[in-house]
Amino acid sequence: MSRPQQVVRPIVRSLRQAAGSPTTCSSRPIALRQFSSTPSRKDETTSTTTTSSLAGSSPDAQKLAADAVLLDSKKTVRASSTIKQGTEEDLAQLMSPQLGSRRRRAALATTGNVPFEQLPYQCFQEARKILAQDREEKVAKIVAETAKIKRLEATDASVYRGGEAYKQRRLESLRKYVEELKILADINDPMVKRRFEDGQGDMNKPVYRYLAHRKWCSMARKIIMQRIEQFHIVPDLLPKFEPVMDVKMTFRGYKAPPGAIMDSRITETAPTLQMQVFDKGERLFSIVVLDADVPDPENDSFKKRLHYMATNITWSPTKDTLSLGQIGSEAASASPDSGALAVPWLPPTAQKGSPYHRLAVFILQHTNNSPLDTAKLQELYNGQGRDGFSLKSFRDKFDLNPVGFTMFRTVWDDNMADVMARHGIPGADVEFRHKRVESLKPPRKARGWEAKRQGPKYRHLWKYTKRIKGVKY
Repeated sequence: MSRPQQVVRPIVRSLRQAAGSPTTCSSRPIALRQFSSTPSRKDETTSTTTTSSLAGSSPDAQKLAADAVLLDSKKTVRASSTIKQGTEEDLAQLMSPQLGSRRRRAALATTGNVPFEQLPYQCFQEARKILAQDREEKVAKIVAETAKIKRLEATDASVYRGGEAYKQRRLESLRKYVEELKILADINDPMVKRRFEDGQGDMNKPVYRYLAHRKWCSMARKIIMQRIEQFHIVPDLLPKFEPVMDVKMTFRGYKAPPGAIMDSRITETAPTLQMQVFDKGERLFSIVVLDADVPDPENDSFKKRLHYMATNITWSPTKDTLSLGQIGSEAASASPDSGALAVPWLPPTAQKGSPYHRLAVFILQHTNNSPLDTAKLQELYNGQGRDGFSLKSFRDKFDLNPVGFTMFRTVWDDNMADVMARHGIPGADVEFRHKRVESLKPPRKARGWEAKRQGPKYRHLWKYTKRIKGVKY
């Protein structure tokens, strides 16, 4: 018997008794298990009365019987002042397709339309009072430190022994302390955590940037650092590199985890990047996609090839999505903040028999937010300039700082030849095979008793000897 039926059984029993009909009380006309052919108890085997037998009874009895059937079929609803308990699988039934904690969403689903900050839990409300008092103290400190910064800015630098350098260091330290106080004032607020879990946080506020950075460092950054070491991005492409921003990549809606091998049909078009920075202010970015494993049969080695380059992309903490295929289009040309296309997207390819190709996506920040000359980049790297591209040389020549990274891999698959034919990329008929390396040691002569007696003098013993490697019979 299910749990709802066990809860509803006393209600059905009381309704039958209130009806006062001897037929309903004695013969149990209402079946308690509507979708089963077997009785739930032994005493239910005598239940033979149907709704047709109630036709002659009073209207009140029929109404009560119908209410009993309705109550028997419905599930019970918990009171609005209790939170649903159970395993994660049970709570998953109450979840809506949105971000957030399962426990919190289960609580919201079982408390009706009560606002989150007004949930009727005494411990929760007392904790909010303590947090409000702590926030008032932090706000008072912020006001005091802000006034101190204004006084310091108005003071002449000649008053200090260190001069202007000391004044700027002191101002930077005070501003950093004010940012920390802003984070501490709201870090424990349940409403702040709720908005962040639901993806509704304002990234202009330092507390949401702090929470996003902490979430990224907990797992995503560790995976990126592992891929950088695992696939030898350092030192093959850069001598030293540590990412400071979150970068995710999708192709036509398909997620591309760092280091995943992607199908050539999906990577035929430029990807979409989800980029998140954790410090305030606007900055200029350049995006570079290069293949680090292009075979060079003439020199028996590998070289690099540039597959995409965009520059002068304005970015801020409030932005999160950038479609590389839209940069340089007519719709994007109307907005100068969308960036300029220097080298269009070239689909990544790999010949049959070659090892996997590492396609690295680098985000480089401009020093002092100075824009780059797009015409010069097109002259240097478009066309023949794709082959032999050096990321380190590009970084040093234009004074850029790598801040973000992600990658994917490509190998020969069933659709690679069609992709190369559509885009006019040669090499689809080339197949690489492993070259056999001959030993540098001289041939070794046969040794042993039998090897010494293989001459004509011992012809009569040949039939008794075993086959010796290198000796023909």
